[in-house]
Amino acid sequence: MEAKIIVHDVRPYLRVYQDGTVERLLGTGFAPPSLDPSTAVSSKDILLHPETALSARLYLPTPTPTAKLPLVLYFHGGAFCISSSADPNYHSMLNNLVRRASVLLVSVDYRLAPEHPLPAAYHDSWSALLSLSSSPDPWIAQHADFNRVFLAGDSAGANIAHHLAIRAGRRELGFQISGALMVQPYFWGEEAIGAERENPVFKAVVDGWWRFVCPSERGCDDPMINPFVEGAPGMEGSGCGRVLVCVAGNDILRERGRLYYKVLCESKREGKAELFETEGEDHVFHIIDPTSQNSTDLLQRCAEFINLG
Repeated sequence: MEAKIIVHDVRPYLRVYQDGTVERLLGTGFAPPSLDPSTAVSSKDILLHPETALSARLYLPTPTPTAKLPLVLYFHGGAFCISSSADPNYHSMLNNLVRRASVLLVSVDYRLAPEHPLPAAYHDSWSALLSLSSSPDPWIAQHADFNRVFLAGDSAGANIAHHLAIRAGRRELGFQISGALMVQPYFWGEEAIGAERENPVFKAVVDGWWRFVCPSERGCDDPMINPFVEGAPGMEGSGCGRVLVCVAGNDILRERGRLYYKVLCESKREGKAELFETEGEDHVFHIIDPTSQNSTDLLQRCAEFINLG
């Protein structure tokens, strides 16, 4: 049999072959929705938009509290090209977060590049946000407190949360965004900053990841990935109140996360920004092992942030 020709080798995430086939190397596992016995959290999948097959996984603690619950709209990571709301690692982590925070959580299964190039993921996520207040789903209708709505995500998902917060500041949604939870956010730029300069080879690899999912003329200075460049919307336009930025000490993205926090603090936006840093850990460590002590501490900090809002 003739070997298939690889036209894009985007390690460690995926390969694209000449015939158009996409082979994902990570993030392809599937965990079914269920009642998780270790956390007593129930989950189910719902269809949000039949036209695009946009779906989400809902998480609800059991027994369900009689009071309305904070509503968290969550966006998974994966460099915009891998993973899903059914990824076993995310499913496990979100069960833990929902148990700790006692929230109703909606994990959005946005479409992925390269089959659906950016900005498809942003469009899907915005559509999911708009659909919440009119959703016929009984979990949302009965248990969601629309006075306490949070945007949350890690890595690429935190990037999405940022852009939705900015967009929400320009439009009347019918409810307010109480806060944004930005865990190890995926921001980047053409020019290396801080510790990025110490590893030019890895810097080039990360450059390549972004250019694959978004072949923009501006490269890594496209405002979608670099919120600090000229032409990017200012932080003062954010439509959410409090922001928690979480970074990991060994993560190459930490410099951008720290800068994001600094710019938030220096902007004229209303609301408070907080920074939480975990030393000695790498990118998305809490997804890889949500039961470690550092992961437990991070999830607990996230839960406290939500419940103080």
